[in-house]
Amino acid sequence: MPRKSFFKDCSWGYQIHPMIHWSFKVLMFASILGLLVIYEFDCWDSSSFHNDFVAIKLNNAHQYLTHTHESVDQFSASSQSRLSFQENLTQTSEPMPLISTRKQGDVSDSSSEEALSLEWISVDVEGNFTSNLLSAWVGSSVEPCSDSQTVGITIPELDGHDYIELSTGKIHEFVFQAVDDVGKPHCIGGDYFETDISGELWKSRPPVKDLGNGTYTFSLQVHPDFSGDYNLTIILLFRHFEGLKNSPQRFVIDKVLRTIPIKFIKSSAQLSAIRQCLKSDFTRDIWSGRWTRHAKNDSCGISNDGRYRCQEPDFPCQQPWCDGSLGSLESNGWTYSTHCSFKLFSGEAAWNCLNNRWLFFWGDSNHCDTIRNIFKFILNLDFKDVPRHFDMNITNPDNPMQTVRITSIFNGNSNVGGNYQGLSSLYNETYRELLKSYFSQEIVPDTVIINSGLHDGVFWPTLRRFTRGAEDAAAFWADVIDGVRQKALVSPEIIFRSTVATAGHARSMAFNPSKMEAFNGVLLDKLRQFGLVSKVIDDFDLTYPWHFDNRCSDGVHYGRAPAKLQWRDGQIGHQYFVDLMLCHVLLNALCQQ
Repeated sequence: MPRKSFFKDCSWGYQIHPMIHWSFKVLMFASILGLLVIYEFDCWDSSSFHNDFVAIKLNNAHQYLTHTHESVDQFSASSQSRLSFQENLTQTSEPMPLISTRKQGDVSDSSSEEALSLEWISVDVEGNFTSNLLSAWVGSSVEPCSDSQTVGITIPELDGHDYIELSTGKIHEFVFQAVDDVGKPHCIGGDYFETDISGELWKSRPPVKDLGNGTYTFSLQVHPDFSGDYNLTIILLFRHFEGLKNSPQRFVIDKVLRTIPIKFIKSSAQLSAIRQCLKSDFTRDIWSGRWTRHAKNDSCGISNDGRYRCQEPDFPCQQPWCDGSLGSLESNGWTYSTHCSFKLFSGEAAWNCLNNRWLFFWGDSNHCDTIRNIFKFILNLDFKDVPRHFDMNITNPDNPMQTVRITSIFNGNSNVGGNYQGLSSLYNETYRELLKSYFSQEIVPDTVIINSGLHDGVFWPTLRRFTRGAEDAAAFWADVIDGVRQKALVSPEIIFRSTVATAGHARSMAFNPSKMEAFNGVLLDKLRQFGLVSKVIDDFDLTYPWHFDNRCSDGVHYGRAPAKLQWRDGQIGHQYFVDLMLCHVLLNALCQQ
């Protein structure tokens, strides 16, 4: 018996109905037409479809997914081309993520290109600075891993990557871990790391925060105007507060742990505008500034008088980074700014500010350099030298009606020819009476500029002893100011000018940057406890980007007079513009309202 066909038992029967022939032809025609339409969509295929949506999925943001669905609906309804579809996505989802191809070992900052308003890096002083520093210094010798030593570091987010790309504007914070010689994490803090981020047009110090447990953080930030190639350098200078010891040369490490190339890509993010410094801007204890370059003359050479006149004297500043004549700074285009920017004073403006004032400087011999540089470069006075003890009424040669009195008393030693006493010079009664004599008459200085540190670094055997000396010094000045008030006179404002970051070979000596930074904080802390400080000038931050060698410093002075002579680093001549910048910063503190 013939076997029944499967199709025979179906409702359609074995014989194909003529209507099916017609429907199949229509279906085939529609399919071919659809393929032709798809071909017109720029040879669209499944792989391109996949890639488009991978880009959206990578960002994993709900607004992208929502807008993508809306765009697909619009595409289906209007039968637009693939190009129109992509444009519609870009217009609908803001911002559209930027996806770049990277090797597995690369780091790329994928932050949004949206125009954000961002803040600048800033460093806040923790309360009880001195007591916290003393506790950490003492406690570092009794921690469980105090017998191990930091030899290197690990930076999980940066190590092992061939290419690092970060966006400008944003603050990028990284954590690194101190490790011993076998790579084991170190469990206590107190190591002193030097950091630097430098490009052709930018130099600054990435601030480091010690978390106290062997881990540290540092932050990087570059303004969008200065995108480009940079090098991040991290140096281990001292371990476990050893830079604070009496003879730190025995303990210096000075080992470069990382030199990391980083490309900062210009973003649309906007940093808060830098405005010119006002009186209120000098209340911040620690600055986080940067040096930026706005001109460069490669053919500029040293003149017979030791100066570098690389731009015309009236070459203008580029706002908002400074205001005035950048050429007069003789820096070949460099200028310094921080949370505010500085006016570069003309001689006329400086004389108008200083007229009928009395400035009293008390500190190390860097004051002598600064005073001489104000005279020579700004006030146009021919002073070849300012001695350690100096007191003179100065007259404007172009306007005899304008005068300023400037007094400077060296505090490196109670004996004007001595050194290495620092604040302990105040224990000499004759020296104390000398200082008081300037504040005992009916006319007293209207401004006192205080600095101490270099000679203290040699004299004080321990941090605790220096702390006591700083407290006694603050008490002395509080007594002097109280005596002025008791006579119903206007008491002078006190400007604290922090000690420089010692440079080159001096980085390993008794006045090394680790110790000077700590001593700056302790002395400022004590002066504030007595209510003495009106303003702060952070010369440590200003000098720090130039402290890695001796090009701008003999180690302890950034303002030595220009001379076409062999310098400490073997070259003829040296750069003096760092202290000249300080001169203008000081005039801003004195003159700006």
